[in-house]
Amino acid sequence: MEEQQNENQLNIELSEEIAEGIFSNLAIITHSNTEFVLDFIRVMPGIPKAKVKSRIILTPEHAKRLLSALEDNIQKFENVNGRIKTQEEPPFPMGFGGPTAQA
Repeated sequence: MEEQQNENQLNIELSEEIAEGIFSNLAIITHSNTEFVLDFIRVMPGIPKAKVKSRIILTPEHAKRLLSALEDNIQKFENVNGRIKTQEEPPFPMGFGGPTAQA
């Protein structure tokens, strides 16, 4: 007897390159009336220029779903690991709390 595949099942492929991920310590979010643009940036200490490492473009509905999913996952994380401490505004320029390097 053959198993019926669930019509609502989605097979997702994750390549090795994408599975490695991209580190980002800054996100800039912009929007228009039809889309939200999330730019993920890596800022390095002592380097005045930062590059956008990844850009994700979402519909407003999907942006709201992402917000809900993030809130749910943060709550689950904090239930296990304790409250995540945040600063209201990141310290710019981002000095990473250490001394300024000199050559």
